[in-house]
Amino acid sequence: QVQLVESGGGLVQAGGSLRLSCVASGRSFSLYTMGWYRQGSGEQRELVASITAYGGTNYADSGKGRFTISRDNATNTVYLDMYRLKPEDTAGYYCNCVSFPAGWGQGTQVTVSS
Repeated sequence: QVQLVESGGGLVQAGGSLRLSCVASGRSFSLYTMGWYRQGSGEQRELVASITAYGGTNYADSGKGRFTISRDNATNTVYLDMYRLKPEDTAGYYCNCVSFPAGWGQGTQVTVSS
């Protein structure tokens, strides 16, 4: 059974930084593109960053220049480093396989105060 466990969220002031982690178990995602998504209150879930099996990255405009996605295939872990956080980054953050999505994990809440 595939399980995705996100962690690292919290309450941070605007301008601060956070590192989110996502550990996948039950299946190796090392050959697939992985992504970080977020969903604000009353909003649709959106893809904010993705990383291919070979390390190629892509970012939504909302995170470009502020977010960095990385992965460690040896531990089946995907990271999202977020810098210069803004109140509009407040959301639940989730990871998943972009190519072949698994069931969603619980996510990790990021709250940015102004």
